[in-house]
Amino acid sequence: MSRKGRSAKTHEEILDSAWDMIAEQGADVSMLDIAKAVGISRQAIYLHFGTRGGLLMALVKRADERYRIREDFFEALDTRSPAERLDACLRVWLTFVPKILPVAKDLIRLRATDPDASAAWEDRMSDLRSWLRQLAESLYSEGALASSWTIEEATDYIWTASSVQVWDLLVVERNWKQDRAATILRESISKVLLK
Repeated sequence: MSRKGRSAKTHEEILDSAWDMIAEQGADVSMLDIAKAVGISRQAIYLHFGTRGGLLMALVKRADERYRIREDFFEALDTRSPAERLDACLRVWLTFVPKILPVAKDLIRLRATDPDASAAWEDRMSDLRSWLRQLAESLYSEGALASSWTIEEATDYIWTASSVQVWDLLVVERNWKQDRAATILRESISKVLLK
């Protein structure tokens, strides 16, 4: 195996081990703990990612790749009918949320005190808001968005109503079944936004 191949494998192993540890123990797990779990030195992790923030950023981007959120969202965005497009995009996002929930909740919790966690969370939310804005723009341009909504407000509403925090409250705090929560969120967002 080439040196480059080993390096790429180690990079993914670090990220996958870090993901598993954070999902189980929380995002404030140390770089040393991750290094021990992977069987490398702490310095090797710093060589791969530069800083703890670099690791967190790579970690959340790896989750996007592992679960194909971008590809699936943009495939859904190509759905012809505006109502079906909105539903398809929400299905993709609400299928992704339970997969990232343990790590996302911890990043949200740490945002106020950990600049690295805050930067990782903001980076992913910036991308998501950009995708949701494209969705809202498509609904607006096809005359499907209710007249009381601007594109920016519709983007904000979809982002908020389908957020990790809302999902956590319904599914974890109130013990809703995941399928029920996803259905209610999709239907309520559609009823509120579309003509």
